[in-house]
Amino acid sequence: MRDVLYLEQIEQAEVLLKPQRVEVLRQLAEPRTCTEVAARLDQTPQRVYYHVKQLVAAGLVELVKERKVRGITEGIYQAAARSYWLSPRLVGRIGLRRARDELSLGYLLDLMEEVQADVAALDRAAPELPSIGVSGEIRVPAELRPQFLHDLQTALQDLFARYGGSEGDAFKLAVACYPKGNDK
Repeated sequence: MRDVLYLEQIEQAEVLLKPQRVEVLRQLAEPRTCTEVAARLDQTPQRVYYHVKQLVAAGLVELVKERKVRGITEGIYQAAARSYWLSPRLVGRIGLRRARDELSLGYLLDLMEEVQADVAALDRAAPELPSIGVSGEIRVPAELRPQFLHDLQTALQDLFARYGGSEGDAFKLAVACYPKGNDK
């Protein structure tokens, strides 16, 4: 079972975005038969089997084993991943993409889509994934915002220049700076 499955096909999203199937998928976090899932959800095995077949066809559930029960072959199924990410591209935005203005919120959304796709594509089974995530809050008075953004951009450009050669392992660096919403 993968840690994350990144969904980029509309057909997968359509199969997943049904409350009944989400419940079946949750039950399949552990390998189970349709009969076992049906008992847990208080439904008929036939109804659960229909949803499982749809999930299997979409690549969201896998047949992990089969066994004979009173002469009938019974499948044991498991979810393909522990969690599923829905690509923002499937939802889309109204209107055309804006020009890639690095100070626009549209650019920030595009960047987050790119980061999400890159992270989802990483091989989580790899023995070592050298990565870092840093998050924090800073406060900048309105009159110092232009200087702050300039300083941040200069610091990042310095890192890119210092480590931007063709030797060594490639890493992607994405920094997002945006106004924090009101605390509730």
